Amino acid sequence: MSVFFMKGTFSRHWLVPMLASAFWVSCASFLLAAGPTGERLPNFVIIYIDDMGYADIGPFGAKQYQTPNLDRMAAEGRKFTDFYVAQAVCGASRAALLTGCYPNRIGLLGAPGPGAKHGIHAEETTIAEVLQQRDYATAIFGKWHLGDARPFLPLQNGFDEYYGLPYSNDMWPFHPTAKHFPDLPLIAGNKVINPKVTPDDQRQLTVQYTEHAVDFIDRHHEQPFFLYVPHSMVHVPLYVSDRFAGKSGVGLFGDVMMEVDWSVGEILGALRRHKIESNTLVVFAADNGPWLSYGNHAGSAGPLREGKGTSWDGGTRVSCLMWQPGVVPANSVCREPAMTIDLLPTIAKRSGAALPARKIDGKNIWPLIAGVNGAKSPHEAYYYYWGHELQGVRSGRWSLHFPHNYRTLAGEPGKDGIPGPYKQGHTELALFDLQADIGQQTNLAESHPEVVARLKSLAAQARQELGDSATRQKGAGVREPGRI
Repeated sequence: MSVFFMKGTFSRHWLVPMLASAFWVSCASFLLAAGPTGERLPNFVIIYIDDMGYADIGPFGAKQYQTPNLDRMAAEGRKFTDFYVAQAVCGASRAALLTGCYPNRIGLLGAPGPGAKHGIHAEETTIAEVLQQRDYATAIFGKWHLGDARPFLPLQNGFDEYYGLPYSNDMWPFHPTAKHFPDLPLIAGNKVINPKVTPDDQRQLTVQYTEHAVDFIDRHHEQPFFLYVPHSMVHVPLYVSDRFAGKSGVGLFGDVMMEVDWSVGEILGALRRHKIESNTLVVFAADNGPWLSYGNHAGSAGPLREGKGTSWDGGTRVSCLMWQPGVVPANSVCREPAMTIDLLPTIAKRSGAALPARKIDGKNIWPLIAGVNGAKSPHEAYYYYWGHELQGVRSGRWSLHFPHNYRTLAGEPGKDGIPGPYKQGHTELALFDLQADIGQQTNLAESHPEVVARLKSLAAQARQELGDSATRQKGAGVREPGRI
């Protein structure tokens, strides 16, 4: 502690209380940075990939290109095979991740575009705001998508730093099917620093997000921090830096995935360099499944049914890795269901922070992450909405889909950045055993009526709380989004 004096300003009678005050401020700062038993508070890093398919990384089956950093992350950490997002669309998925709420609860559905008049409500609490209670440094480098008006941007919602796009990288004048979009801005803090992002600018996004993330770790490695890196890739249009252009040998999508893997390696490497890897929980996941209509510019859902924009597992079930050497068991697998809404309460528990005052839907899944013997999902069920419609529920090994329409490819997918057409598919009431039938192909509803009845009862509870447009129910627990 340094004390500066100006001549004639202080007498020794003022010096003692001043030093005492400074001492207690210093003690308070130490206590905020320490856990309940005096150890240093853990850091948290979430890396969120846009539109990445379940089978797009090595640990989940990708073979056409290499993902060595993610392979190592899986070898040193824990693979979650049954990890879900709350809705299979950009904005709603991110809202759920950051608030611990189903997007239907907080009124943030779909993918709000440029100039949207709604966004995250000021009274909703993000992971960043939870951690600011404990004096964490917080930053987001990447895609936001919870509203682009100033009240909805990251700095007004718990983040100290922001660099990235306010929404999806295809919401610009070069969109292949909807050219009514305005110019795409790049934002730092609350300021637009590039009002007209070009294709050349997009080629640098993954590198720039990564450089900002590593710099943030370098600057804050001696204090608790929360780093959120929601990459713009691999959402179309696909762009990659010169370093990775053509490197995969299998086309642009493989090149972009290799650059994403490089980014993960840079971030984990920064943690190792500062020797804080054992005190940092890193979560790697996707915001939803692949946008299948883009063909060779889309990823793969592997064995899962359908993709982005549906409530089938190909849309909502994503590859997920969790890593904290010496804490999260190495080379292990969790097959219990879990969801992004569970990250906020888990992080709050680990940091000793209070949960939000408003009701949330997630629950602490630390026993699953830590590999506690016999640990089970704390949820009796998870619910899968598309927009306002409740379309599915999962409980344990069982997945029940209610009658609904969904989009599915109409023939061959598109190519080289031009999407192919969709058509409407339809399912009747269908029950699937996901342990035996990961692709959701065999309807067991007639042979297991007792399971159907139980899941219907759980769904009825969800409708009462969150609503359902298919049954014209308004949810008692639904809140309004922020509006301008």
